[in-house]
Amino acid sequence: MRTIGQVVDLPAGTLQRLLGAGPARLLAERARGRDPRPVVPSEPAAHLTADLMLERDSLDPAQHHRAVLGLADRIGQRLRGESQVAGRLTLTVRYADRSSTTRTRALPEPTNHSPALAAEALGLLTSRGLQRARVRAFAIRADGLLPADSAYRQLSLDPGDARARAAEAAADRARRRFGYRAIRPATLAD
Repeated sequence: MRTIGQVVDLPAGTLQRLLGAGPARLLAERARGRDPRPVVPSEPAAHLTADLMLERDSLDPAQHHRAVLGLADRIGQRLRGESQVAGRLTLTVRYADRSSTTRTRALPEPTNHSPALAAEALGLLTSRGLQRARVRAFAIRADGLLPADSAYRQLSLDPGDARARAAEAAADRARRRFGYRAIRPATLAD
């Protein structure tokens, strides 16, 4: 079977023998366009993902560092743009032989602050110990998303924290006006 029409034309008993009673009934209903679930037009995302395929397989730790830093910055921008915070980060590293490893870390507090996300993502990268691994791609996934206004944040007496967040907000405004590449971390500059 290659088309929905073939599923619709298939007798119910045959479909049931192939898939089992429950999955066969569900597939037949969906193939006929029946789905009783309510449509929720503005349901928030369950997670956000940013990935990067390198031009060439890379052994260079500095390039790995830059790639993960750029992905964490993109995730932070997207979280702030959607007024959400993440409670957990997952880093997936895909190697030249097409194998991959995944590591997940819960964040100390839910955040959308790019430096905090970058620190956690780089910690996950360092924990991998990629010394002579040929890396092909990286992906960062932010899970445990919450609305930013309902998440808690540890107050800081450090005035640098408030300045960093104010600079980040100004950078986000500049990016919205002039494009993504208008402002970025210095380590990502060409």
